[in-house]
Amino acid sequence: MKKELAHFTIGDSYGGNQDWFREPMMKLGGCGAETACDSSLYFTLHRGLDLYPFDVRDLSRRDYRRFGSRMRPYLSPRMRGIDRLDIYIDGYTSYLDDAGEHRIKMAEFQGSRPYVEARQAVRSQIDDGYPVPTLVLQHRDPRFKEYVWHWFLLNGYDEREDGFFVKAVTYSNFEWLNLAALWDTGFEEKGGLVLYRLEDAPQP
Repeated sequence: MKKELAHFTIGDSYGGNQDWFREPMMKLGGCGAETACDSSLYFTLHRGLDLYPFDVRDLSRRDYRRFGSRMRPYLSPRMRGIDRLDIYIDGYTSYLDDAGEHRIKMAEFQGSRPYVEARQAVRSQIDDGYPVPTLVLQHRDPRFKEYVWHWFLLNGYDEREDGFFVKAVTYSNFEWLNLAALWDTGFEEKGGLVLYRLEDAPQP
């Protein structure tokens, strides 16, 4: 079984890109803010909310860059980055509160939990129409070097004979990753998932 959520494009970019940000620290450590920006655009375009302060009918790199600057105070890069799930949740909740949107709730799903639970959580979130903000800290497998100390979205899954694969969205592109391998980082310090829930809203 395979399921993918609708997303958005800006030119030939699948989703946003932190490389577009002009501030050096945002280029280096703006992945948490970028994940929140992409989530906001998803909720605006596909769930009927109003979380994007520019023209959603005419998406551009310029406006996305401006959006990142607005998100920065809530999820500002720091020495270790946005390295805990609660930092992302607190920051994005503050943005939502200031935007007048109180229906989006978030819960932590720690990376220390078993893989089978992570697989079920991702499947349930995607089935319910929610992208999944994901944090990877360290990882022993060099195949995931682009995801080390990084926030990104999962917006699809594919149950194959050789495993459960997730669609990871980052840096203007997407890639199908084996979730079991991604989840098994080999380090004690873990990242994890943020689980969205939208109260009093119709199903997608």
